[in-house]
Amino acid sequence: MKLNIRSGIKTFSIIICLLAAFILGLSPAGAAIKRPVPAAVSLNQTGIKLEAKYAGMLKALQEQILTSLPKINEPQKAAFLKAYQAEAAAAAGERKAVLGGAHAKDKAATEKAHQAAQAAQVVLDQATKNAQAPATAVLMNLEKFLQSDKLDAKLVKYNVLAQATPRGLAEFAQQGKEQEALVDQLLADDGLMKQMLVADGAAAGRYGQAMKIYADIQKASPRAKDGILQRLALGTSLEHALPVEQRNADDQRNAPTIVDPVKRYLHFEKAFLAGELDPGFKDLSVWDCRFVGNGDEPNEELAWGREMLRNYRPDQIATPDTRWRYVESVKTEVKYGSQDQKNDSPALGFYQNIINTGGVCGRRAFFGRFILRCFGVPTLARPQPGHATLVHWTPAGWVINLGAGWGWGTIEGNADTDFLAMTQARKIEAAYPEVQRAQWAGTAVGETKAAGFCAPVTGFWNGVALYQQQAIIEKAKAVALAAVGTDIGEANESKEKEVVKAVTVTEADRKIVVDQNGVITIPAVACSKPLNSTVRIRFMKSDLGGMQLHYTRLGKAAESFEYTFDAPAAGKYTLNARVVTVSPDQHLLVAANDAKETVDLAAPYTIGMWQETKPVEMALVKGKNVLRFTRPEPVKGMTIKEFTLTPVK
Repeated sequence: MKLNIRSGIKTFSIIICLLAAFILGLSPAGAAIKRPVPAAVSLNQTGIKLEAKYAGMLKALQEQILTSLPKINEPQKAAFLKAYQAEAAAAAGERKAVLGGAHAKDKAATEKAHQAAQAAQVVLDQATKNAQAPATAVLMNLEKFLQSDKLDAKLVKYNVLAQATPRGLAEFAQQGKEQEALVDQLLADDGLMKQMLVADGAAAGRYGQAMKIYADIQKASPRAKDGILQRLALGTSLEHALPVEQRNADDQRNAPTIVDPVKRYLHFEKAFLAGELDPGFKDLSVWDCRFVGNGDEPNEELAWGREMLRNYRPDQIATPDTRWRYVESVKTEVKYGSQDQKNDSPALGFYQNIINTGGVCGRRAFFGRFILRCFGVPTLARPQPGHATLVHWTPAGWVINLGAGWGWGTIEGNADTDFLAMTQARKIEAAYPEVQRAQWAGTAVGETKAAGFCAPVTGFWNGVALYQQQAIIEKAKAVALAAVGTDIGEANESKEKEVVKAVTVTEADRKIVVDQNGVITIPAVACSKPLNSTVRIRFMKSDLGGMQLHYTRLGKAAESFEYTFDAPAAGKYTLNARVVTVSPDQHLLVAANDAKETVDLAAPYTIGMWQETKPVEMALVKGKNVLRFTRPEPVKGMTIKEFTLTPVK
């Protein structure tokens, strides 16, 4: 049985990754979402008694577990540990060698780093090969234990008590009868404790606080008891057990400073029931749901993000490419560079400012994670040397955006390859408890959890968990998704040639209407030039119904577009447009027929909502007319639904 999966993890060759890291590693990763550290609490007399009670439970459970764990032949155990230690050391060495080239400054240094990484890979491959026999032998002997849930009730209760600590539970429970009852309720519910542990437990071990949030959510919504909404409620409770600091607009000085987890749950429940979230949301696990509602944005900004993208770029919601769905807005809309950040508005939210003024890698990654959360897609920060990137869930697995491939970053402080392996095994829901069962046993014998092979060796049972995880991945033939957007991590435009997708625009979509008062309504997609989407001009379905036109900021040269139509009478007409913009100072220059002078049709800064432009006057002739639109540089993105020409009385 081949247990090594790392050879399939690298999505680029080592030399390409080294170059990519050099190119991308030029700017700071930025600040993470803040979590205030709760103040220390002293125990009162009730708390002291409760601490002793929980400590007694913990000790009794440990004794029961230790007598129930299967016995391992000592020579076999020693051989296994030796092989595990060698493979873990080799994995850490290979990672260090690869990352050693991240700041190579010339060709010679890059080549030297490449050679060191190749040598480290050879050592790792040999260590992996040497570990196959002892790992296989141990896993075969433990197969019955790993596949049985017979000891789960004791294991999960012990692990909850150990993670929470008797003192931590006592600090919470001493607050009153309600809090003590919540702890008792948790410790009596084997199923709930197991569901929590499978989802990696309460943040910072704060199980009492998680139970309080979970109970409050269930009081607030009867729908939070079943299916995806129960999983969302529990994931939100576990993650917000350690509070998340809310990032408000600068002039919102009286806004809440902490994200309210109950309101956060209710926000996503409402969005889900309204059909506003990603189609895959309904299938998320409790663990996945942790990384949907844990953002620092106010709920109003989440709602804005969904409405903005529906209005402005609905094609980025409808795309079947789940690697880029929603988050493609970073690629197309968030300008690279920090020169305009001085124009951030104190009246706008942090993420509203980013799509307006742009930013370097940190702000772009922040916006990418924000817009994914808006639509209920789990996402995490994934820093790499000198560069901020992100990683997010897709139905086919987790994918990196805007950075180098797997092996170059960290996720929640651990090697991203260890995170990848864990998520690949988690997809096999029926088998993954076998991994966690070994981890839970490790806690009972005094081991700390090992995040993966790149992490320090913590003991026999965690080694068992890692090799069992590898076996699950091997059996499932899991494939790592290659990173996307690597070449725009530190660039404004991709060097990859974009294929402009053909969009069907029907005659009904193009129909120009003249009403009884002579008002002419021209759909934005009714162009006589161009007839199809181009690099700069995109036709797309509109959330309002029908079609709309988006003029993208990207492209080497500005493009003009025209409309040919019949006017019922000659004379002056006022022209206005229904538009969406996400940045100010937007203009359309328009000329009618053979006019040499253009008229400036200025667009309002709509902050992602639909608005009408202020009307300008145009002179039309009776019968055939041509309106020609151009855009002055620098071009910013604008979406147009329709133009209206109204006769001046």
